[in-house]
Amino acid sequence: MLPPEYRIRMMQSEDFAAISAICARVYPNETPYTSDELAAHHRIFPQGQFVAEHMPTGKVAGVHFTLRVCMHDFHIDDSWDVLTAKGSFSDHDPNGHTLYGADVMVDPDHQHHGIAHGLTDATRALVQTENLWRMVGGSRLPGYHTRKSQMDAQTYVNDVVAGIFSDPVLSVHIKDGWCVIRPIFGYLPHDEESAGWAAVIQWVNPACPPPKEFELR
Repeated sequence: MLPPEYRIRMMQSEDFAAISAICARVYPNETPYTSDELAAHHRIFPQGQFVAEHMPTGKVAGVHFTLRVCMHDFHIDDSWDVLTAKGSFSDHDPNGHTLYGADVMVDPDHQHHGIAHGLTDATRALVQTENLWRMVGGSRLPGYHTRKSQMDAQTYVNDVVAGIFSDPVLSVHIKDGWCVIRPIFGYLPHDEESAGWAAVIQWVNPACPPPKEFELR
């Protein structure tokens, strides 16, 4: 539950500069979203672009960007670049049965307030409102670089799921109700903390059966 000083709303053009600044802080090794890219996301799928606002200051505290895809058009090992058409969201399919969580970011100044959870709840509600089958995303594994000499990525993910130890990102997703499908390599190639690995995660809408042509996996 969000603290009372925060609210979740749709992204607006006035948010673009703040979002780019947050992206630069959260992903210092990646190129931040540009205003043109954010405008394209808003034009393509406006109801899928969420902002957490700190109401006393009016500042953007976090964001969650999504698009609809038909996963038959992709492979489970596809990278973020492939799944988002290099961040353009031009592969958004208005008839797609899966909501793809392209990015969730929280400004470091506003972390540990349940904002990521609130943003995930908003996207989960969108899945239900649009009667989609599921939500899929890729979870970074920033704790893996400290253990990669001791275990492979599958063992690491299994241990995080089992609660043997925590990962700063995957453990949060699991707490938020996501289920792990399996780890993949090369999702974010420049993510040195994750040693190039990520975990494919999903949340299945209990009110919507799987598409006839698609088996749950």
